[in-house]
Amino acid sequence: MIRTVVVDDDALVADVHRSYVERLPGFAVVGVAHRGAEALALVEEREADLLLLDFYLPDIKGLDVCRALKARSRRPVDVIAVTAARDVETVRNAVAHGVVQYLIKPFSFATFRERLERYAAYRARLEGRDEADQAEVDGLLGTLRAPAAPRLPKGLSKTTYDLVADVVRGADGDLSASEVADAAGLSRVSARRYLEHLAAEGLVDLAMRYGTTGRPEHRYRWRAGRA
Repeated sequence: MIRTVVVDDDALVADVHRSYVERLPGFAVVGVAHRGAEALALVEEREADLLLLDFYLPDIKGLDVCRALKARSRRPVDVIAVTAARDVETVRNAVAHGVVQYLIKPFSFATFRERLERYAAYRARLEGRDEADQAEVDGLLGTLRAPAAPRLPKGLSKTTYDLVADVVRGADGDLSASEVADAAGLSRVSARRYLEHLAAEGLVDLAMRYGTTGRPEHRYRWRAGRA
């Protein structure tokens, strides 16, 4: 299991991120912190492998937490930034301090899951290796890199696309556009646009439900075997 400490100054946000981690096989939350000093202590006490780190903390800046980890930790600890900081200088400094992934808030569970699954795959490829040749190093680093985001039609946003995908993926059965709209907080027309795009990509299956009167209802279900 990848022992994970979640760090965010907002207790509600930290709880959401904790619940996200707990939904992923192979990960275990061993601590939740709301301050930098608390995070550093938990990393050592709980022998954490991974720190999900907000950069805006009330006592220590996130980058300073990264510096302290390098100086103080008795074992390697990886950092995934989970932050609203989007200025290039912060991103550059994060990379310089060894941050392995950088997630900009807000994001969907689908995006969060994709990044952590890539990190888990990276760790799995490292196991049992003492050395690596150039091709293997390239492969290891490539595992961490997210693929380019698919281009969306004009008027569709990636955040809402991920939200609609999460709603359909998490449903026990098929859903109508109205049901998806209610769950996602969208209008029925907007939800249907995203659903039609997901269907065109082959991610959801579209079926027709015929009633006794009126037009048939479109029903959407996440396609089996799709991540």
